[in-house]
Amino acid sequence: MTAPSRGTPPEPLVPDVGIPRPLAERLSMAERHEYLRTRVLPRRTLVTAGAVAGGLLTGCGTASAGRPAPLASRAPGWAVRPFGRHLAFGPDPRSRMRISWQVPSAVRRPYVRVGLRPDDLGRRIAAELRPLHTPGVRGVRPALEQYYVHAAVDGLAPGTTYYYGVGHDGWDPAAPAHRASLASFRTAPARPERFVFTAFGDQGVGRAAQANDGLLLRQKPAFHLHAGDICYADARGTGRPTDGYDPASWDLFLKQNEPVARSVPWMVTTGNHDMEAWYSPDGYGGQLARFSLPETGFDPHGTPGAYAFTYGNAGFVALDANDVSYEIPANLGNSGGRQTAWLDRTLRRLRADDGIDFVVVFFHHCAYSTSQHASDGGVRREWLPLFAKHQVDLVINGHNHVYERTDAIRAGRAGRAVPVGGSTDPGRDGTVYVTAGGGGRDLYGFPSGVRDSYEGHLTRHEPVRTFAWAKGGDRAPETVEWSRVRYTGFSLLSVEVRAGASPRLAVSALAQDGRRIDHFEVRRGG
Repeated sequence: MTAPSRGTPPEPLVPDVGIPRPLAERLSMAERHEYLRTRVLPRRTLVTAGAVAGGLLTGCGTASAGRPAPLASRAPGWAVRPFGRHLAFGPDPRSRMRISWQVPSAVRRPYVRVGLRPDDLGRRIAAELRPLHTPGVRGVRPALEQYYVHAAVDGLAPGTTYYYGVGHDGWDPAAPAHRASLASFRTAPARPERFVFTAFGDQGVGRAAQANDGLLLRQKPAFHLHAGDICYADARGTGRPTDGYDPASWDLFLKQNEPVARSVPWMVTTGNHDMEAWYSPDGYGGQLARFSLPETGFDPHGTPGAYAFTYGNAGFVALDANDVSYEIPANLGNSGGRQTAWLDRTLRRLRADDGIDFVVVFFHHCAYSTSQHASDGGVRREWLPLFAKHQVDLVINGHNHVYERTDAIRAGRAGRAVPVGGSTDPGRDGTVYVTAGGGGRDLYGFPSGVRDSYEGHLTRHEPVRTFAWAKGGDRAPETVEWSRVRYTGFSLLSVEVRAGASPRLAVSALAQDGRRIDHFEVRRGG
């Protein structure tokens, strides 16, 4: 997140966007999209979220609204090399996987080959091509066509390793020339057993982001949680058409992350930089084109960053915090309260499941942080009562480009101190909140005079003067006791989930060089 702080002069209007600045400042993201759609259509046409979800994106230029964009001339299939493979779980990680990738031009009849051995990929599954058109901006960037492909692979056996290759007419992944490009994945086990997952937010593209990928792979995770601000193609992150935007950044991002995401399911949610105003009223059309994620019960086609899944003895819930953010209000109230109602139902269902010991929630904007963007009062107001009601075990955020971890928080204040190496019981103590925003984007800091304090470098625990965002964009000052661990550096979260008679979450934070900078345990009933 790199949106300007309150009082920063506004960024100059991007040429030829078509919305006068005084008007743009007053409109929501949906209203800006409608203005562009109805008033600027003679010059270009934007896409609708429904069309993206269906893989039929609207054209641009002098075409009328709703007319599909013509596909670019197809190159010979043998000349079109797939790239950017990334996995995600389907509704049931034990038996359903989603395989996604990108091609540099349109292809015919894309598909996936799957099998139990790399030399026996006998199952062939048709895939869906989702073309994505980004309109050009005169004097800034040309129009760009991108092509994303998705395959739903169902009917898999639990706890099983599968090999796969992606292809299309003219490109058979099983051919000897392409065998080196095969990859594998493993489904979730039929019964709970020990596993590891990793998490961070705010990654982007660059050396630090790539180094974190290497650290991630060394943890051998069953899957990875990405807490939003995925690529930073939208550089400013305010959700406005005036944000600088480079869609080609996604090509670089998917190539960068392919060595990880081709074998580790990459479960993403939406940050403020993922509201790309060029696509759809809420700006999520691009994400719907690039990722295939589990659907939600409240908005199965239009909110890609809100969903839930179960792996072993843990339930995971992803949320779209743009819907409740007071700091960056472009999509404030976007779901009309349906996301929060769905969250309540989902947490209730997970807590009622005897096979689930732990519930982990992840989203972008921070509930509790003292770094640059501090805490979001909208998140606190809408969701924290539900986290307390259903005794959520761990909350993971991004947004602030640091590592920061709270004590266990109950009723808005520290319910129990959780020092480095400590343990906590959410039913007794409250919930621990982790800001894991050191995924690779430029780092932030902490308030003046506030020192880092982490494993091997502990400092005296003192109150921190910070603030929380209030409705209307004001900052409400607060002095807090709950900031327990702080680290200014690139990092990621590695969580070991243990099942059995003494289930626990063993949570570790790792610096980019592999050093452990924090660890604690979450236990239940003791």
